[in-house]
This record gives sequence, C-alpha cells and structure tokens, in this order.
Amino acid sequence: MWNSPAEFFAMGGYALYVWSSFGVCALVFLLEPLAVRVRHQAIVRRLRREVMAEQFDQKGGK
Repeated sequence: MWNSPAEFFAMGGYALYVWSSFGVCALVFLLEPLAVRVRHQAIVRRLRREVMAEQFDQKGGK
C-alpha cells in the first residue's frame, strides 16, 4: 500500500527493476508483430520466386 504517488513510482526501492521490466515487455509487445510481418513478407517473396522459377522451367526455359 502506498501513501503517495511518489511512493508508488519508487516501488519500495525497486523502481529501476520494476519499471525497466515493464518497459522491456512493452517494447517486445510492440516489436514482435513487426518482426512477424517482416518474416511473413520474406517467406511470401521467396515462395513467389520459387513458383516463378518452376513456371519458367516448365515453359521451356531448360
């Protein structure tokens, strides 16, 4: 139980650990969807190149 906002933000002397932990978690929650999107786009591009290469080979590119 805290008697003031300052005591709340001080977290009983553990403020650096507590707030940095919250910050790292928030950063991960923000960056993970972006990383997934980038990986998904890379996979889609690679698959499209493979399909195009197969089509080229089948049309007489040999």
